[in-house]
Amino acid sequence: MTKLSDTDLDTGLGRLPGWSREGDTIARTYEHADFRVALAFVRYVGEIAEAMGHHPDIDVRYNRVRLAVTTHDAGGLTDKDLELARRIDGVR
Repeated sequence: MTKLSDTDLDTGLGRLPGWSREGDTIARTYEHADFRVALAFVRYVGEIAEAMGHHPDIDVRYNRVRLAVTTHDAGGLTDKDLELARRIDGVR
């Protein structure tokens, strides 16, 4: 898997509102009605991640869920990260 150039990453992030680059990851925080809804969202993200074989870091703080994604094998960001972000955004 090939790492994305800065230009390709910027283009991809332009199509993913709410996601931003943080070093070698892309991240987004989702806010939900309450803890129960946040946990349901995490469950759906888990199903998507398992299907793709690509797993985000997940941090839950009551009704907020922060996701961070990178491709460790490539040592940075790849198309796989952008695809996972697109699929996660489709859950909402």
